[in-house]
Amino acid sequence: MRFRVRRRVNQLIVGLYAAALLAAVAMVVGPFINDMKIGADPQRALGTITGVDWMRTAVEYQDADGIYYQPSSGLLYPTGLATGQQVWVTYAGDNPELVKVEGREWTLSIIPALSVAAVSSLIAGGAWWLVNYRRKRETVDTEE
Repeated sequence: MRFRVRRRVNQLIVGLYAAALLAAVAMVVGPFINDMKIGADPQRALGTITGVDWMRTAVEYQDADGIYYQPSSGLLYPTGLATGQQVWVTYAGDNPELVKVEGREWTLSIIPALSVAAVSSLIAGGAWWLVNYRRKRETVDTEE
């Protein structure tokens, strides 16, 4: 019975680790795809930061036709911005909801993704060691 539980715990650790690594990959692939979409039909505008919270940074900008936009998903790559600040933004001409700070690229997502992968590796490795170290210890205890 104990062997079955340990095996399931090991499978859980591997599954959660795989999910964390997949998330780390998605943290890079998603911004890359967004930048490709913006790069296919780039438009430029002066935007005003209307709000900053832990989930998103809200921006309002006017396109070349005079239409104002405030994307519901917020601004891509918003690090270091404050409410009321004006920044140049680049947006996809065919999807004005997809907007980023001009000059910032998908490569900004690499370091956070590597951090997630590293921390996940440490946690998964530690959990694996704890589960299997206990098993080895119990095996040694029963042999004596």
